[in-house]
Amino acid sequence: MPRRTISVIVFISVCAAFVAAQGPAPKPGPEHQKLQYFVGKWSTTGEMKTNPFSPGGKMTASDSCDWFQGGFAVVCHSEGKGPAGPMKSLGIMGYNSDQKVYTYYGLDNTGMVMMSAAKGTVKGDVWTFLDEGTMGGQPYTSRFTLKTGSPNSYTFSWELQGQDKKWMPILEGTSTRVK
Repeated sequence: MPRRTISVIVFISVCAAFVAAQGPAPKPGPEHQKLQYFVGKWSTTGEMKTNPFSPGGKMTASDSCDWFQGGFAVVCHSEGKGPAGPMKSLGIMGYNSDQKVYTYYGLDNTGMVMMSAAKGTVKGDVWTFLDEGTMGGQPYTSRFTLKTGSPNSYTFSWELQGQDKKWMPILEGTSTRVK
C-alpha cells in the first residue's frame, strides 16, 4: 500500500476517533428557544438622536431573521434608511451557555464591526445588552434595551454612556412583525 494512502487512512481514523469521543451533538436549550421570538420579517421605525457617531433624524428598516443551522443562533439581515443614508447590517443573536448570557454580534455598511459580543440578559419581557468598544477611534459603552410588548412587536432604545457616566439616548424605535 502506498505511503500516502496509509497516511490518509491514519488521518481519517484519528479524526473519526476524535469526533466519536465528543459524544452526541449538543441540543439547543430553553435559553436558545427564547430566540424564536425574533425569527421572521420585521418592519422597524425609529428616531436617531444626534450623537458623536451619527446625525439625528428618522430611520426605517426591514429586517429578516432566520435560525442558523443547528438552532443555537438567529441571523438577521437588515436594510433601510437613516439620517446618514442607506443602511445595511448583519446581526447574530445567540446564547453562551458557559457564561449564561445572550450574545449579539453585528456589523454594518458604515464600518461598524463589533469585535466582541454584546452580552445580554432577559428579565421578564426586557432584554438588555451591554457592549464596549471603539467607534471612529473613540471608546464607548453602549446599552441596548428591547421590550417585547406583544408576540408581534417590540420597542427598543440604544444609549451611549459618556465620560460623565450618564446614559445618552441615541436611538428609540419600534419593530413590528410583518410575517
